[in-house]
Amino acid sequence: MSIDFLERHKTFFGWRMVAFASITGAMTGPGQTIGISVFIDHFIADLGISRSEVSMAYLVGTLGAALLLPLIGNRIDRIGVRRAMTMIATVFGIALVGMAGVNGLVALAVGFFAIRLFGQGSLTLASTLAVTHWFDRQRGLALGIAATAMSILMSLVPVILNVVIEAYSWRTAWIVAAVLVWVIVIPIAQWGLIDRPSDVGQYPDGVAPATDDAAAVALTPSATREEAIRTSRFWIVAIASATVGLLSTALNFHQISMLGDAGLSPTEAAAMFLPQVIGAAVAGVVFGYLADRLTGRILIPMVMTTLVVSLLLTLVLEPGSAVILYAITLGAAGGSSRTVTSTLLPRWFGVGHIGAIQGSATLITVASTALGPVMFALARNATGSYGIAAAWFALIPIGVAIGAATLKPAPTSTDHADAA
Repeated sequence: MSIDFLERHKTFFGWRMVAFASITGAMTGPGQTIGISVFIDHFIADLGISRSEVSMAYLVGTLGAALLLPLIGNRIDRIGVRRAMTMIATVFGIALVGMAGVNGLVALAVGFFAIRLFGQGSLTLASTLAVTHWFDRQRGLALGIAATAMSILMSLVPVILNVVIEAYSWRTAWIVAAVLVWVIVIPIAQWGLIDRPSDVGQYPDGVAPATDDAAAVALTPSATREEAIRTSRFWIVAIASATVGLLSTALNFHQISMLGDAGLSPTEAAAMFLPQVIGAAVAGVVFGYLADRLTGRILIPMVMTTLVVSLLLTLVLEPGSAVILYAITLGAAGGSSRTVTSTLLPRWFGVGHIGAIQGSATLITVASTALGPVMFALARNATGSYGIAAAWFALIPIGVAIGAATLKPAPTSTDHADAA
């Protein structure tokens, strides 16, 4: 895509970046829990390992991948989203091909490390940053729409993978996933994405700022990662995101068993992922709109309240409206958290080093997703009930909500963004 071509077509390209990022974000599916879940039983049967060993390999691989995400974020800042995503998609596809050849527990752990690092972590991060640089006043709405579209498209991933598994084999499914990543993500990254509006003579939101506004923004430095992580605001938003990751992954990992205890068949329990997608989609757009208008002191407690509701609903799960409401609120917690986190970090710390800052926050969130299933299983064994365990875990988001409500006002890079 040449600069001359873009100069002749002055339509704002930001919304096109939202569409492209939605597609590339959805292609992280084979590296996400939702995609990996369809392979678990095949690993157990064909590799001769236990479910607990698969879980441990997943834990080790995910934690190892999380540790490298700040470095990935810093690299994206240096070379730009377009080049970074091209490289990430290439290596992610290679990692997916590698998953087709795993033959034991160690190889599985290494495979999990690679697809979690380059899929769930790096490609998700690059897709989010592809939108972040193109918006300012409408950043929340844009990220909310992108998160919604990602959730809807990603819900197709396990269906497609399962069809390939049934028609051919689970090893073939990994190769098909790799080919899809290469033929979809690499062309979008190479010829569709534009790193920043200024590269084609445009401005965030598609509107040239007034002279005074432009001068103010130019004089406002972006925080470095080291400066950001020394603030309470960074840790509040990172812990809030990690709390949602920890508990939503824990509940999803044990969903078939937990909803089975509530009287649902395995098929009915699996079908509850659909209301979750709906909840995430609606919340992504709603919270995207709100994120451009409300403070972090309000937004984070709202996200935590949604999560608390879903956790407490596990006490009264039964077939019918109760389980559907539980699934919707759990999905809404995830959708709202992704949007709020992606909006607040650039608002508070600027976009100059946002890849490194977002990478550090993502490290914490990804690590939490590794720990969640194990912690929830131990709590369930100790209490004898999924519902009681979830109710105790509700104390975590309640504490985070209280902490967020005490945030002090902070300087911002634009006059419309609130202080906290």
